[in-house]
Amino acid sequence: MLRTRRHLPAQAPRTGRRVMDREGTVFQDLSHLVLPRSIVVVGASDKPDSIGARTIENLTTYSTWKGELTLVNPGRQTAAGMPCLPSVLDLKTVPDVAIVSVRAEHVVQSLNECGERGIPFAIVFTSGFGEMGEAGHAVEAQMREIVARTGLRIYGPNCPGLNNINAGLGMSFSPAYRIDRMPGPIGVATQGGGVGRSFMQSAMARGVGTGLWFSGGNEADLQVSDYIHYMADADDIRVIYTVLEGVRDGPRFMAAALQAARRGKPIVALKVGKSDYGAKAAASHTAAIAGSAEINSAVFRELGVVEVDDIGEAVDVATLLARGQPTGREKIAVYCFSGGSGALTSDRIGIEGLEMSELAPATLDKLKKVLPPYAPLGNPVDVTGEVLADANIAHATIEATVKDPNTQVVLVPIPVEYGKTTQLLAECMVKAQVGEKTPIVPIWMSDREGEGHRLMVEGGLAPIRSVRNAVLAVKRHVGYGRWLAGRDAAWQPLGQPQAAPGERTAMSEAAAKKLLQAAGVNAPVGTVVHSAAEAADAFAQMASNRVAMKVVSAQITHKTDVGGVQLGIESASQAEAAFEAIRQNVSAHHHPSVIEGVLVEPMLDKPFVEAVVGIHRDSVFGHVCTFGLGGVSIELFKDVSRRLLPLTPASARAMVMETRCHDLLVGHRGQTAFDVDALVQTLVRLSDFVVQHAEQIEELEINPLAVRPQGQGVAALDAVLTHSSKENFKW
Repeated sequence: MLRTRRHLPAQAPRTGRRVMDREGTVFQDLSHLVLPRSIVVVGASDKPDSIGARTIENLTTYSTWKGELTLVNPGRQTAAGMPCLPSVLDLKTVPDVAIVSVRAEHVVQSLNECGERGIPFAIVFTSGFGEMGEAGHAVEAQMREIVARTGLRIYGPNCPGLNNINAGLGMSFSPAYRIDRMPGPIGVATQGGGVGRSFMQSAMARGVGTGLWFSGGNEADLQVSDYIHYMADADDIRVIYTVLEGVRDGPRFMAAALQAARRGKPIVALKVGKSDYGAKAAASHTAAIAGSAEINSAVFRELGVVEVDDIGEAVDVATLLARGQPTGREKIAVYCFSGGSGALTSDRIGIEGLEMSELAPATLDKLKKVLPPYAPLGNPVDVTGEVLADANIAHATIEATVKDPNTQVVLVPIPVEYGKTTQLLAECMVKAQVGEKTPIVPIWMSDREGEGHRLMVEGGLAPIRSVRNAVLAVKRHVGYGRWLAGRDAAWQPLGQPQAAPGERTAMSEAAAKKLLQAAGVNAPVGTVVHSAAEAADAFAQMASNRVAMKVVSAQITHKTDVGGVQLGIESASQAEAAFEAIRQNVSAHHHPSVIEGVLVEPMLDKPFVEAVVGIHRDSVFGHVCTFGLGGVSIELFKDVSRRLLPLTPASARAMVMETRCHDLLVGHRGQTAFDVDALVQTLVRLSDFVVQHAEQIEELEINPLAVRPQGQGVAALDAVLTHSSKENFKW
């Protein structure tokens, strides 16, 4: 069954212990925040429906927690029939957690007193801080100063609390806590409250409980990453669901995600702020920075985080993952009693690129023995309407399907509520699931629910509401299994979002190419000239009969836009004329002093494919590599792939293969095949170069990178490097 009680340790780890992750990130042990031995409520009240009163009610009436509870309110002697102390400084013993429910202007003082008293954790319900603008951010900075000075760790502010449902503890003021107390294997970590509770209630309607819910609000101190890391090691959590309005500390999030991967705990993530509208809303809600949607998604894919688009999809995927860890090799059987629903489901499986199983001969024999002679044999397993009237047929056929050795997932589309006959089918599915690892996934296609639906929910089958959603959930399920099977356990992201101090400085193309050549990246060997005569001499000394001439200037990135490029130069006189043309064209847009010279270099003979490789420092996650078709194609078709640094040969090859232009590179329909091996090698060399100088390099772009026919290598035809340092770039 999916609903489990949390195993409570005989003795929790010592409060305040810190754990260093493999990536070197230090995480606080949250054991006594999640399951405190004692709690103090600061701002206790018995005023009906007040935050303080609801908090006490949730702790005393609707929780089964047996720890010590103390109340603080300087304006009251009692609350909820319990004595109140005037201050936490008057506490005789130090509690594990302080729940702070006071007006915004009193929060900092309360936190100061908690820190002075040595309380390790404070949950701050109060709002009116970072989400309100600069003044609120300044107060949150004061909170972090208290953390640094006293060691107090702060959960919140502007949060609805923390619910350890598996342990029967609701540290929350929400009136919904009393109805959302189904324990289970899913852990939830959100910044906002509503989207977390919506997930919990939807999962409960499927019969799947939530064991832990962290809703951290503004995250002045502790973050979603800390909660994910804790749940990665929690023995009662099998799947982690998170809603992110922004990632505040990229390396911390990546370390937490990798810890979850090591523990085999899938993370299902809903990222808010993918559009300008969503980003603006997220900022006003919890003061989060939404970040680039494309970068976020690329990082999620690389870390094995299963990204979903809405809460419904999150529930579908998380509840399926909670039923067992996928291998990535799953094949699907469709079990149906309606030919139309079977065809619809099979069609969707094909559209999503999944594979239906070929039933084993022994399975077909079992089906043939019980099905009517007119029933088709195969996959889909169409048992016809006879199954609705004969319990023997229903049980024998669903059991044969789920036990088929070639099948790892069974989808059962149920188009209509049939009353008692649907109950019969539900009972047979629940019985057949017992002891079987292959999940039976009912698809409840009707809006009318009946007793059969209830039986599926209570039996742990977690029915999904549409064919599309069910197949998409299986696709996410299988995709996570593939990622888990193929991941490089030794790989760690570079994760250096901060640059060395200094202004951003761009290098000229000529200087950037010299660095690339020294790093082992092939680039044309050119000459920088400063006059028309020098241009003619340079042409004469070139081995090539055709040269390209380009303005050299660290201040001009888009040389073509200002007339700074001349191609196909075939004589010394043309070189002289091209030099003058470049000088005049550029001077019309820029002061002549920005012109450092003109680069003369041999032109590369065709055929070759123009690719682009860009590596830039993302302010959240650190250096990210982007690969795709070069020239204007990258903007027009947006056919790109992305990876965090460092690249490995395997990740670089995968990066190339997942783009549509890969078909062009390997020789589409008998056309020329290009040097993908050299391309992969070059991607790795560029990654190594940037990793070696990560503090300095802000951005490196090669556009185009010419990928030549197989065996002829690649060549960087243009390069831009921007660095950040107090001094010149150090090689």
